[in-house]
Amino acid sequence: MADVISTIGDGLRQSFLMAYEVWWALVLGFAISAIVQAWVPRERVESALSGSGFKPLAKATGLGAASSSCSYAAIAIAKSLFQKGASAVTSLAFQFASTNLVWELGLVIWILIGWQFTLAEFVGGIVLIALMAVLLRFFVSPKLEEQAREHAKGAQVGHIHLSSESKGGWKEKTTSVEAWSDVAHNFRGDWKMLWKEITIGFLLAGFIGLLGDDFFNFLFIEDAPPVLKTLENVIAGPIIAMLSFVCSVGNAPLAAVLWSGGIGFAGVIAFIFADLIVLPIIFAYAKYYGWSYALRISALMFLVIVISALFIDVLFGAVGLIPDTRPTRDDIFGSIQLDYKLVLNVLGAVIFAALFWLTARRGATDPACGMRVDRAKALRLEHAGHTYYFCSEHCRSQFEADPDAYTHAASAPGEHAVGHAH
Repeated sequence: MADVISTIGDGLRQSFLMAYEVWWALVLGFAISAIVQAWVPRERVESALSGSGFKPLAKATGLGAASSSCSYAAIAIAKSLFQKGASAVTSLAFQFASTNLVWELGLVIWILIGWQFTLAEFVGGIVLIALMAVLLRFFVSPKLEEQAREHAKGAQVGHIHLSSESKGGWKEKTTSVEAWSDVAHNFRGDWKMLWKEITIGFLLAGFIGLLGDDFFNFLFIEDAPPVLKTLENVIAGPIIAMLSFVCSVGNAPLAAVLWSGGIGFAGVIAFIFADLIVLPIIFAYAKYYGWSYALRISALMFLVIVISALFIDVLFGAVGLIPDTRPTRDDIFGSIQLDYKLVLNVLGAVIFAALFWLTARRGATDPACGMRVDRAKALRLEHAGHTYYFCSEHCRSQFEADPDAYTHAASAPGEHAVGHAH
């Protein structure tokens, strides 16, 4: 029993130390993402993303890169766009961009395993989208695409909680409490969606980091020609991602442990790319679009992930950008010292607290879904002498249909709500 308790303590300690290594980068990344969502104006995109040419593909990529990094939010928003006329290629491009071309993921990867992996993720994200656009019709016919669209229109999977957006110029926004409130609510919304994924990722990394090298030698081929090792690694990476159930920023810590344990450069990149084909998300595709379309786009994603990772491996190998040394477990998990990381982490904690405080000062909780909304911009409803605030017409209508279900003292906020995407 003492050994078990000691092992659990070591795993939790390593998980905490890894989180400490990247805390400031997480806060900074989410803050930048929140500013982009709140301050960069976006027009309605449904009609703009209806084609399959370069222009709508580029718009979908840009919109995805400016959105939240949550994989579940990405597929929900893509489903909404697809319902309203976006093509299969642009909706998939949006998903790839929102999970591979975002600030927060790149920053965390840079801190944990190096800038080469961040560059590989961004370059590879573009390659992924291009390959997907070229190969889509080999997997999805126009007829199947329309069948999937009809299925999506009938799939009731909740609603889309749109990002808070500010009006006016950049100078006006930087001095406006309302504009910073929009940033704060986007920041809080992203954290609410992703904190479980991130926590699970760090916990898995901490405990897997306790396993010896024999475990990783079992997973990855060691005594084989380099080509065979790379092929095995690049296939094993996505499979591990699919079975780990961890996606979004949460898979970065596990990627660092895999790199330290012996998986190749291509395998790490393939693992990071594979957060859109973890098993829960594949089941979500089936719910949205039907099994035929879901299995075909999952197979397409797996193929382009493998090819893109191999391409990045060859490209970075040719220009000498693949790291020659691997970090030790001590390097990955780090330690707490009086250094620049401590200062940055304290600053990150101050920014985190300030943005959450702003949502507490100006915000209210949507009784239907539990989201925090700005009272000045939220939809309102008077009931029994109280004012209630809502993130969307969907939640207000849901509340109106049965107010007692949400106002009864025994009911927790969001208990009766359908999950939605920020």
